[in-house]
Amino acid sequence: MIVRRSAAVLAATAVIGTAFAPSALADDSSPSSPSRALPSGLYGSTDPTYDGVWRQSLALLAQHTAGVRPAAKAVDWLAGQQCANGAFAPYRADATAKCDARTMVDTNSTAAAVQALEALGGHDSVTGAAVKWLKSVQNKDGGWGYTAGGASDTNSTAVVIGALGAAGTDPEAVPSKGAKTPYDALLGLSIGCGKKGSGAFAFQPGKKGGLAANADATAAGVLGALGKGFVTKAGTSSGDFTCAGGDTFDSADAAHNGASYLAESLKDTPYLKSALAGADDQPDYGNTADAVVALAAAGSTSAAKQPLAWLEKNSGAWAAKSGPAAYAQLIFAAHATGTDPRDFGGTDLVERLGATGPAADAPASPGAEQKDDDGDSGPGVWWIVGVGLVAGIGVGFLISGRNRKRQL
Repeated sequence: MIVRRSAAVLAATAVIGTAFAPSALADDSSPSSPSRALPSGLYGSTDPTYDGVWRQSLALLAQHTAGVRPAAKAVDWLAGQQCANGAFAPYRADATAKCDARTMVDTNSTAAAVQALEALGGHDSVTGAAVKWLKSVQNKDGGWGYTAGGASDTNSTAVVIGALGAAGTDPEAVPSKGAKTPYDALLGLSIGCGKKGSGAFAFQPGKKGGLAANADATAAGVLGALGKGFVTKAGTSSGDFTCAGGDTFDSADAAHNGASYLAESLKDTPYLKSALAGADDQPDYGNTADAVVALAAAGSTSAAKQPLAWLEKNSGAWAAKSGPAAYAQLIFAAHATGTDPRDFGGTDLVERLGATGPAADAPASPGAEQKDDDGDSGPGVWWIVGVGLVAGIGVGFLISGRNRKRQL
C-alpha cells in the first residue's frame, strides 16, 4: 500500500514486470518546466503529469492523519480532478475540459483519491461516484489492474480494497462478474509454502503462469489481504512466522505469510533493496516504509523496529528529493508504529510535508494524530522508484505506486 508503495507512467502496449511508484518519474530534483505554472493548490514542485493526483492524495491523507487540516484549495484541487464517470486520471491540467476516450484514467489514482477524500469528509458525491466506477471495472478474478480491463495485479487490487474500506464498503461484498471477491484475487497471487519466495505476493503471474516474489507487491498485498488502507495502526500477532497453508487458507493467512516474508527479507539488512538495470543494489526507502506499515498492520511490530529505526536515521535526503508522497509514506510508517511523526529521527515530517504545498488551514498540534475509525482508515500505496519503458503506442500506465524492478 498505501507506497508503494509508494507511480511511474509508461506509454505501453504491454504490461511489464512489477509496479511503479508515482514519484519515480516525478523527482523533485527535476523541477517543472518554468513555462508551465503549477496549480497553487498542488503539493510538490515537479511535473505532475504522471503523479499529481497520487501525491496530492497521499499528502492530504498524511496531513489529516497527523492532525492537520489541509488547505481548502488543495482539497478542492483534488476533488476537481474527477471525471464525470467517477474516475481520476493522474493529472488533468485543465479540469474544466470534459474527459474523453483519450483521458487516461486509472484505478490507482482513483482509489488513492477516495482514501484521502473519505478521510477528510464532505465529499460523498465524489467518492461515491469513484467507488461506483471502481466496481464497474473489476475483473472477473475479483481484482483490478492499473487500467480498466488490464490484468489484475496485487498493488492495484490492494489500493482499491483500501478505497472500498474507506468508503464503508466491505470488499468481501464486492463480487465480480465471475463471483470472485478482491480477496480471491489476492489469494491467487500469494506464493504457497515450500516454493521459491514462500509467503510472498507476486505482482502478476508470469507469462507461463508462475509467481515470482516481489517485496513491493508483498507490502501492498499484506495490507490488502487485511482489508487495510494507507493509514493503519498496529495489529496483533502470535509472533509465529511459520508459513500457513492447507485447505482453509484464507486472506488472513496470506497476510500472515506476506508479513513473514517481509520479516525474513529484513533480517540481514534493515532495509529492502532494489536494482535498476546496470546499477548496483540500492536501498529502497519507499518500499521499506511500506514494509514497516505492512508489518505493523499484521502485528509483526518487533520485525518493524529495525527498518523503522533505519528510516529514521537515513531517509531524510531521499524524502527531501522525492517530495510529498515520500513524506507521506514516512508519516504512515510512523503512525502505524505509534512513532511521533514530528520527531522522526529528529525531523518534523509534518512540517516538511507542509512546506511542499499550500499552507494548512489549521495548525497542527504536536501529538494530535487523528484516530482511525476502526484502526484502518485511509492503500498502497503504497509505492516508490522504478523505471522501465515499453516501446509502442498505448495508454499511460501507472501501476499502484510501485516499481518494476528486481526486489531482494
